[in-house]
Parts: sequence; C-alpha cells; structure tokens
Amino acid sequence: MALPNTLAELRDCIAAQHEQLTGRLRDAARFLIDNPHEIALNTVAELGKRSNIAPSAFIRLAQALGFAGFKDLQRLFRAPLQQVADTHSERIRHYGGETLLEDPSDVGGILREFSQANIVSLEHLAEGGEQANIEAAIAHLQVARTTFVIGMRRAFPVAAYLSYALSRVGRRTVHISGAGGTLPEQVSAIADDDLLIAVSFPPYANDTVEACRQARKGGVTLVAITDSVLSPIGQMADTVIEVNDAELLGFRSLTASFCIAQTLAMGLAFSEWQSDSTFSHERLKDIDC
Repeated sequence: MALPNTLAELRDCIAAQHEQLTGRLRDAARFLIDNPHEIALNTVAELGKRSNIAPSAFIRLAQALGFAGFKDLQRLFRAPLQQVADTHSERIRHYGGETLLEDPSDVGGILREFSQANIVSLEHLAEGGEQANIEAAIAHLQVARTTFVIGMRRAFPVAAYLSYALSRVGRRTVHISGAGGTLPEQVSAIADDDLLIAVSFPPYANDTVEACRQARKGGVTLVAITDSVLSPIGQMADTVIEVNDAELLGFRSLTASFCIAQTLAMGLAFSEWQSDSTFSHERLKDIDC
C-alpha cells in the first residue's frame, strides 16, 4: 500500500490494516484518529502521558503504516494547521471537544462557549473532507428499495429527523425506533436490497451496534454516521461519514450531525430533480424539511 499523503488517506490506511494491528497499536490508532490536534502539537512522550498509551506504541504504529518514524507521520497532522495558522488556537481549544468554563453559573458564558464550539465543528465539516463519502451515501440512497435509519440515545433525534427528511423527498424510509421492544423484528425486516443508515457516537449504543451486525450478516448495505472509521459501526460500514460534533464538558452538540442529515436529504432531492423531469422546483419548495 502506498504511503499516505493526507489525513484522509491515513484514515483509510488505518482502516485497511486495522485487523492486522495488535491491541495496543489499535488503541494508539484510535487516539491518533480522535485527537488530530494533540498529535500535531505534542511530542510522542507527551502523547504517551495524555493517552496513557506507551510512546513506543505510537512509534511502532507509524512504522506499521509505512513511515520511517513518528515524526514523518506527525507531519500529516501538522500540515492542516499550517494552512489555518491564524485560527488554530481556537480549533485546538474546541475541536478536541471540551471547553472549561471559568464560571459555570454564567449562562451567557455557556452560550458563547458552546456556540463557538459549534462554529468550529461546522468549519471543520465545511473543509470538505467528507464530501466523497456523502456523495457515496447519496448513491446508495438512490438505488435502495427501502432506507432504514437507526440511532439511539443522543443520536435518536438525528435518526428521526433524517427519516422524516428522506420521506419528504420521496424516499421510502423506515425509522427503526425499537418502540415496545420490537427492535429485533424491525431489523429483521431489512432485505438485502435495502439500505441501513446508522447514527452512533461514543458511548456507542449497543442496540445500534447489534442492529448493524445483524443487517450486515444479511448482506445489507450499511452507511454509518459516526465519529471514526474505527468506531464499532464504522468498521462494519460500506460508507462512513465522520462527524466530530462539539462538546462542552459532558454535553455533546448535534449541530454538525444535523448538518450531515440535511445535506444527505438535500443532495438526494436535487439529484432526483436533475434526473426526473416530474420532480419540479415547486415540489422542492414544498418539501418542508
């Protein structure tokens, strides 16, 4: 495999070699994917302290991926920061997902910090790294007989909205809610010519992971909206859309996730409009989603 030249290529390389890595190297790979700014700005010794992973694991991981050493791998993480040097301090502060408040009782401060964290999360999404994956997901939507959408716990509202939006643009869609303890029956209704879109973030909902596992056994195409290609559902998916929502202390935003859901629905609608002469501009205006 060719040596990765970008972070996107590096993520693909890690995903391809994930099963061959030792448990400790998998831990290092996950920390690397989840904490790009930490990797860019710290020595390998400091990363060991921050991650509770031996520094030697990061060095061995770099070599396993084809790099001469850790510094060569680290250059991939430093390149994006050099392109946005004027704003990287804000990104470091928020992109990692945590912001400390000087006065937690200051509601205005909470609003400002959380708003800023969401802005940075959306800016990261707007850089376009997930465009190809979103386009691939839309292609899956276009050929699926029925689209099933699942998301539990904090991902539930994203899944519910995406189900609604897809149905509004004319796609036959089923929201898997598991209401009344019927999750296994709902998942068993998915056929091999259907599509399953799963939404899940840490801590990953067991019901979502099991639903994906059951669907994949049946040959169902899976699109995962998650935080990493190395997440439990990311490793099973045909297409992974990575989303890193902002986080303020223990509260995680859904702003970027909803942006992805809207983009999928809008992208599908405009694709249908271009290919179907009966799909009028007025119909697009009446979609209401």
